[in-house]
Amino acid sequence: MATKQELLNHPIQHIDIKQHNVVPLVDAMQHMAYSSRDLSRAASIYEMMLRDQECGVILCLAGSLISAGLKQIFVDLIRNNMVDAVVSTGANIVDQDFFEALGFRHYIADDQYKSGMEDGVLRELMIDRIYDTFIDEEELRFCDETTEKIANALPPRPHSSREFIREMGAYLTREGKTVQNGSTDSIVLAAYEKDVPIFCPAFSDCSAGFGLVAHQHARQGKPMVSIDSAKDFYELTQLKIANPTTGLLMIGGGVPKNFAQDIVVAADILGNEAPMHKYAIQVTVADVRDGALSSSTLKEASSWGKVDTTFEQMVYSEATLALPLITGYAWHKKAYEARKERRWARLLEPVTA
Repeated sequence: MATKQELLNHPIQHIDIKQHNVVPLVDAMQHMAYSSRDLSRAASIYEMMLRDQECGVILCLAGSLISAGLKQIFVDLIRNNMVDAVVSTGANIVDQDFFEALGFRHYIADDQYKSGMEDGVLRELMIDRIYDTFIDEEELRFCDETTEKIANALPPRPHSSREFIREMGAYLTREGKTVQNGSTDSIVLAAYEKDVPIFCPAFSDCSAGFGLVAHQHARQGKPMVSIDSAKDFYELTQLKIANPTTGLLMIGGGVPKNFAQDIVVAADILGNEAPMHKYAIQVTVADVRDGALSSSTLKEASSWGKVDTTFEQMVYSEATLALPLITGYAWHKKAYEARKERRWARLLEPVTA
């Protein structure tokens, strides 16, 4: 039987879109058919979002994306003003991105482990499997403990997930885990330094949840930190009201997708006639026939008054294939160069003071 050290030996390498000029390839795909043509149009729409100086861009992340090697793409989008806010599952931000920011890695699993036949062995070794990727459970427990430590240091009141994640960025800075000090870059750190707000509407469904459970258990009967998902919703809605023209780049679906789309309706309920999202792209492999949110089309969202259908595109593709092409296209077309940083997190500080 392989040892833990032998299994955790080949780290995932994050793809760097800056190193691969995909513009000729994506342009050629517009003359093809099926998903290639859809992808080419999506890349053009993302470029349009970035060139539209009125447009605020919201990135939505669902599925296991950081562990799959996409982290550097999201870091580059944040650092180059190609997204203004992030809505994500907790796992992407905490279990995977913050986990790597603490100095840990994800590892490539050999093909024999995809079947699940060896999962009992992995459990004995405290190795968690994400399809064909490994993560060290002992290191993940350290991540859990770190989120508890952050919770312990916060004022004992309800916080939005954005506030908590900002404190995670502050923690990395205080601990010297920055690029300037030779540490790996991360979404949490880049967003903290660029004042890009990150929302995780189901924040407790990840390592942060374990840390918060431990925090609250230790403070039974005493004031404690909690996460207010309604505050998340309100804060993101405030951004829509402040910046009416918006575009969505959605990887996967689920809670992040619905959360970001719903701010149009929420703004209306608050008495503001905010327009539907002007641009929208969704990359998904979900089947539309089950009626689930992840598979509901952007045209369907238009019936709810959430997404305009002029510049929308569904791309039925697995994210690790489609995202480097869509974002790489915009990068090498230099669509971001004239774009100003918005630092939306600063707009929310008076609300949360």
